[in-house]
Amino acid sequence: MEKSILIDGKEVKLKSTAATPLRFKAQFGKDYFAELIKLNKLSNFKDGNYESLENVDFEVFYNIIWSLAKTADKSISEPILWLDEFEEFPLFEIIPEIQDMITASIATKKK
Repeated sequence: MEKSILIDGKEVKLKSTAATPLRFKAQFGKDYFAELIKLNKLSNFKDGNYESLENVDFEVFYNIIWSLAKTADKSISEPILWLDEFEEFPLFEIIPEIQDMITASIATKKK
């Protein structure tokens, strides 16, 4: 799956392939799917439960977004240098844009 989104007025290409979880682990030393499961805590946030945000490590989102961007464009810099290219990185606007890509990476096509 591939898409482009705007971050801080810049078009950023994102792509999810079978290699994305491996790229994530190679870069960050953590299992992509285990990190996604940890984000399940955010499901309570939809109900206005801000306490569910207490124990969420938002770094996971930055890492996932970087991995999707790196999969789409091999020339982007290492994560911190890449993030430094943006004055603003509004996670709460970006997350809904990437939810379908995350879901597609863990969904099954089996019926």
